[in-house]
Amino acid sequence: MLQQICMSPKLILRSSTWRFRMAYERHECLDMCVLGHFQAMPMEICDFILEYLSVSDISTLSLVSKSINKHVLNYISSTNGGRRLFRQDFHTSGLAEGKSGTSILEHYRSLGLLFKRCTFLMATRQRLKYVRRMLCDIPCFKLCGCRAPLQCLGLQCCGSFLKILTAGWDEYECHKVYNFLCDLTNLTVKMQNVLNRKPGSAEELEWRVRLYCRNVMLDHWTVRSVSAFWLSRLLKPWPAVHQARLLYIIFGPVSATDGHVLWTSLSEGVVDMSSLEGLADALRLLYSSEAREWTAQDVTGLLDELSVMPQAWLLENNVRLLILCGNEICFMFLAGRAVTGHTADLARTVVFLVLVCEKDFYSMKWAVKTVQRVCKMFRSNAERRNFLKIMENAFAQVFMDLLGSVISGGRGEDDSNFQTLFCLVKAQANFHKEILYLTLNCLPV
Repeated sequence: MLQQICMSPKLILRSSTWRFRMAYERHECLDMCVLGHFQAMPMEICDFILEYLSVSDISTLSLVSKSINKHVLNYISSTNGGRRLFRQDFHTSGLAEGKSGTSILEHYRSLGLLFKRCTFLMATRQRLKYVRRMLCDIPCFKLCGCRAPLQCLGLQCCGSFLKILTAGWDEYECHKVYNFLCDLTNLTVKMQNVLNRKPGSAEELEWRVRLYCRNVMLDHWTVRSVSAFWLSRLLKPWPAVHQARLLYIIFGPVSATDGHVLWTSLSEGVVDMSSLEGLADALRLLYSSEAREWTAQDVTGLLDELSVMPQAWLLENNVRLLILCGNEICFMFLAGRAVTGHTADLARTVVFLVLVCEKDFYSMKWAVKTVQRVCKMFRSNAERRNFLKIMENAFAQVFMDLLGSVISGGRGEDDSNFQTLFCLVKAQANFHKEILYLTLNCLPV
């Protein structure tokens, strides 16, 4: 009898319904424990509470549960939430120097962390859809959207936001981010327009491309491998000539007044180290082990192309860039001249290497050791002696050229030729002094 009751279909159905109801109540109770009073509140009240929380607090709240995370994401996507979170006070007077500039940059870093936490369960493509809405609605985040980009922190805020959002993403995901930015801003087409024109003919577009690439993609990263990745994405699609030109646009010297690229400054006069540090840093980055897509030959090719961009540089500027690039790149460039038989070019380069060492207070002993390493690249002693002879003749020729300029132009207080001539005489004396010291050290006691 008991067995028949237990096997009754009605009792089995009742038991299943009871178990389902208990499971649902346990789930609802658990959800209530997670959401707390948010479960009983209307959505408008929840949004009203979020209005009083800072971005950092909302970011922390989004980690509580999946349900709250979804609600926070809906709040961000709403009109009121977007108006409050996506501040656009990028042009406030004194913003760059004052606390407001730091405040808004910090705000967008916190906003990047909030987006990272709210979308961490989504696929990359879906995450970028939310980012697109934000970037499309803010004119100062666009490549040509701001009317006064030199007085605007919009692109820097955009770069800070993307840095925090994409930190830790693998290269495949970062490729998607780069393609997303190019598609959003039409960056590839704009770079092509710049590269196909004569240097300086599209000044505004040049410095807008420079500002966007630097502030959004390059300047925020502290990890060299990540910086190398983004720089490679910008350069690799183009041939070597365009790579060098794009490198000059992004890192070359610019006017302090209007930000335009100074195309002729390196071919018309001598510049200081600060004008070349950006190019040197970029070349060192591409030569480093972090830039796996670049070889030593690629970097020397860029140096060759840069030295005639858009006209042949003064040799002193070229040598100053070589020194700033570091020992290995400098030696590799000089050794390439020795191996390929460009002995006369190598000799003149060594003369100006010695001159720059004297002017910029580099160690003359380093210059002697570099020349010594380069001499080992020649195949025979006869070639080495021939190179040393040509180098001394180059010293004499540069000396006579400078002396002729001084005599023909007269000597004024600001005569740079006379100062260069004085430095050359002193540099040659110190260079030969270090060679004599090296020779004496090799003699038996």
